[in-house]
Amino acid sequence: MRWNKKALATVVTCALATTSFAASAATTLKLSHNQDRNHPVHKSMQFMADQVKEYTDGEVRIRIYPNGQLGTQRESMELLQNGALQIAKSNASEMESFEPAYGAFNIPYIFRDRDHYYRAMTGEVGEKILAASHDKGFVGLTYYDAGSRSFYANKPINSPEDLKGLKIRVQPSPTAVEMIKLMGGSPTPLAYGELYTALQQGVVDGAENNPTALTNSRHGEVSKVYSQDEHTMIPDVLVISSASWDKLPKDQQVAIKKAAKESMMFHKELWTEMTEEAVKKAQDSMSVKFVSVEKQPFVDAVKPMHDAALNNPAIAEYVSGIDALATN
Repeated sequence: MRWNKKALATVVTCALATTSFAASAATTLKLSHNQDRNHPVHKSMQFMADQVKEYTDGEVRIRIYPNGQLGTQRESMELLQNGALQIAKSNASEMESFEPAYGAFNIPYIFRDRDHYYRAMTGEVGEKILAASHDKGFVGLTYYDAGSRSFYANKPINSPEDLKGLKIRVQPSPTAVEMIKLMGGSPTPLAYGELYTALQQGVVDGAENNPTALTNSRHGEVSKVYSQDEHTMIPDVLVISSASWDKLPKDQQVAIKKAAKESMMFHKELWTEMTEEAVKKAQDSMSVKFVSVEKQPFVDAVKPMHDAALNNPAIAEYVSGIDALATN
C-alpha cells in the first residue's frame, strides 16, 4: 500500500510525538535513513548521536529510524521540508533536485582520487555546499563516503568503445544518463530493486555501482567482471531542517556540527573495511574478476560535462573550487 504525502506526514508526525515526559526537557531530533543497522552509515550516525549527547550533556538527543521506516529518501526529504522530521540522510544524486549545488558532486571524474574527494568534503567548498540550501528548508551537516562507482557486466569495460551497444542500468538521474550516452552506451534508468533480475534476464547488460553491490545485493552472481574505472564518487549527505537548526542555541549547533564532522571520519574507516571485505568476498566466493582500466579515455569522453558545469552559474563556483584542490 502506498501512502500519499499528506497521510504519510500525518502518520509520521503522530508516531514521532510519543516522547516520554521524562525526556521532555531534552531536545529530541528524529533522523531517518534507508540502510539497516549493520551498515556503516547507520553505525556512523549512531556514533554522531552518542557524541551529540555527550557534547550537550544530554540536552540534545538524536533518535535514529533506519530501514526506511519513515519513507524513502525522497519522502524523508519532503517530510523534513514540511516540518514532520528533523534530520534525514540522502545522497548527492537525489539532493540535486532539492538544491542544485549538490550537482557538482555528480560530474564524472570531478574527483581525481579518494584523497581529492576528502579534501573537498572537509574543506571550504564542501562546507559552502552544505550551507547553500538554508532557504530551501534544510542545512547540510556532513558527508558520508559511499565509495567510487565503476562498471560491472559479463565482459571487461576497458574503454568507452566497450560500452557501445550495451544497455547500462543507471540511477534515474539526468547526469548519469548523459554520462553513459557520452561514453557510448545505452543508459537504462531502472529501480535498484529490479536490477538483479534485469541483469539475470538480459534486460540490461551491465550496471555501475561500488563493489558492495556485488555482495550486498548479490549482483556478483550475475555479473562476473568489475571494471574499475571509478567514474564517480557521489557522497551520502546528512541534512537537518532549517527550522530545527535555527531553533537550536549556538552552542548546541556547534556541538552537533563537531559530532557530525567526527562521524564522517569515523565512517571513512568503516567504509574502507567494508569495501575491502566486499572485494575479497566477490573474488573468493562469487568468482568475480576485478579489472584495472586506463581512466583517461573515459575522462576524455565526458569532458563536455565538465566544461558545461564550469559554465553553469548554479555550480560553476563549486566545480572550480573542487578542481583547485586536485594535485597532479
